[in-house]
Amino acid sequence: MAVMRSAVLAFALSGLLQLPMAGAQQPFITVASTTSTEQSGLFKHLLPVFEKKTGIRVRVVAQGTGQALDMGRRGDADVVFVHDRVAEEKFLAEGFGVQRFEVMYNDFVLVGPKSDPAKIAGGRNIIEAYKKIAAAAAPFASRGDKSGTHAAELRLWKMAGIDPQTGKGGWYRETGSGMGPTLNTASAMNAYAFTDRGTWLSFRNRGDLVVVVEGDRQLFNQYGIMLVNPAKHPHVKKDLGQAFVDWVISAEGQKVIADYKIGTDQLFFPNAKR
Repeated sequence: MAVMRSAVLAFALSGLLQLPMAGAQQPFITVASTTSTEQSGLFKHLLPVFEKKTGIRVRVVAQGTGQALDMGRRGDADVVFVHDRVAEEKFLAEGFGVQRFEVMYNDFVLVGPKSDPAKIAGGRNIIEAYKKIAAAAAPFASRGDKSGTHAAELRLWKMAGIDPQTGKGGWYRETGSGMGPTLNTASAMNAYAFTDRGTWLSFRNRGDLVVVVEGDRQLFNQYGIMLVNPAKHPHVKKDLGQAFVDWVISAEGQKVIADYKIGTDQLFFPNAKR
């Protein structure tokens, strides 16, 4: 399999070398991804290395995982790079993806105001924390955007036996936006919020917010990557898109991901199975 991926990458690169230099448009692919990979700063670190190596420019459309997968379904992206395994496997089962590869992981954390009205700070049980937030009717800012983070948040509410929609418009507020804007809302409201750690570490407008719950195994956050199926959408840039997929899961790509840090904090941990 590794030999095949190397051959595809070599083929894509050999084709690029044959392009006339003068006036030639730089080849590009469109990657539908999540706001967490964009707002954490990972792409600013990762893509220049790939583009320098291959000459392939990557245009990222960052949105919630659900919207990113819908872009793939419509054929508006060549590659999807997201973090909701259930939704990703559904995408594959529908025939819209060629093959799913795990890329990296980090975790989710629950943040909230230092005043901690639900009295959950320092805990490691996210389900119990959710129950206490609902019982206290403490302000909670949710993305509400069908993203991978939102899907994970809703699964946890369900595990806690709570329908947060009963608090909608009161203690439970949906922003309908990405992780950064949702954290801004939580900061302004002194509300709790569920976020990926990568975006949290890169977030500067924290106000009174701190991490209140972390370390629960339920907070594991896996990312996957897929080429959009050219059998569904013949215009998909199969060779260029596959070259990006192969590089991201290669030893070089994995090292670049591992090397991305804010201060001493590593934001993502590569775990591709090659």
